[in-house]
Amino acid sequence: MAAIFFHHVVGDLTVGKPEIVELSDADTLEDAARAIAGSPEGAVPVWRARAAPEEPPSGTRFLGMISAVDIAAFIATAGTGDQAMRTAVGEVVQHNPELLREVDPGTRLIDALELMRHGVKRFLVRKNGSWRGLTKRFSMLYNGKWLKNSESGSPSSASSSSRQLSPFISSAVRFCCLSREDILRFLIGCLGALAPIPLSQICSLGAINPQYCHVEASAPAMEAIQKIPRDPCGVAVVETTPDGVRKIIGDISAYKLWKCDYVAAAWALANLSAGQFVIGADENGSTPISAFLEPSVSSSVMDEAEPGRSPRLLKKFSSRSIGFLNSHANQMRSMYRGRSAPLTCRNTSSLAAVMAQMLSHRATHVWVTDAEAEEEGVLVGVVGYTDIFGAVTRE
Repeated sequence: MAAIFFHHVVGDLTVGKPEIVELSDADTLEDAARAIAGSPEGAVPVWRARAAPEEPPSGTRFLGMISAVDIAAFIATAGTGDQAMRTAVGEVVQHNPELLREVDPGTRLIDALELMRHGVKRFLVRKNGSWRGLTKRFSMLYNGKWLKNSESGSPSSASSSSRQLSPFISSAVRFCCLSREDILRFLIGCLGALAPIPLSQICSLGAINPQYCHVEASAPAMEAIQKIPRDPCGVAVVETTPDGVRKIIGDISAYKLWKCDYVAAAWALANLSAGQFVIGADENGSTPISAFLEPSVSSSVMDEAEPGRSPRLLKKFSSRSIGFLNSHANQMRSMYRGRSAPLTCRNTSSLAAVMAQMLSHRATHVWVTDAEAEEEGVLVGVVGYTDIFGAVTRE
């Protein structure tokens, strides 16, 4: 196993990380949507409201995580549109305190990876000290400049045993949140130290998870929402051939709904098939949703609009990656445009390539297709964060 997992600690990864901004259970879904748009993985932690303004963040106040899928699914079920966006986050978030762990800055990276392999998605870390022996490479990666390091020339500075927390630089206790994306970004910066694992094929590393969730393109989109697992938070939309081969045409996930118009997405979840939902109509979101509805559907929606107000469906859908199209399944694959296509790799792809894909797209997973299949898009599994962490730490 690579020595970097033993010679680095969680405190090293907090350099340059901003102080945590809490989303309270009393905040609205509108507040959650804004927080999700600026966060990794399409989800944010939710906390109980502080008893006092000066109370520091604490793992005991953590409730769970709310994702883009949770918001869209709730609005689709409630059917109240903009009014639902004013619902308190505490009424929607699923309580799961195990998703966040408060850890000491001196926690070894290998121990942190083990926790994330078992379901932890965030670390709450104190930021009030600076770490001795901090590597220059990692300092520059986060801060954009070399950090002063009085012990950089000391032979013992590279040893994890010599790392001690310096005295607090301020009386206020400050914390930051580390995500799995932060861990993956660190691993990308250490590819040489991880050799030869990063250049190995994911199929040889056992990094492909064949137990993925899927739904047929002809099924209702809400059926896909009900199937979505917590990790990775996504379900593949497939077409199954007569001989049982599944071909992926898209996916419904927190990553795909990351910066969408939740009210428009909720309507689509409630009324369209999974195949219709995942088709990218316009890469820039510049085409009105009504353009993709049959005249009868469009007119019925206009009739239901509130007096004196434009129908909600006539606004432009501003999703980062999804548009809507009322089309037959055999036309879907030819209609892909840019970001609407599912993020895929081949089972012969290298682990480094998959890691780079996830970081560049800020995705939580990559769907894996069969490189030896005669047709494109034959689905064989999925690679997520836990699969990557398991591959790089496996003996």
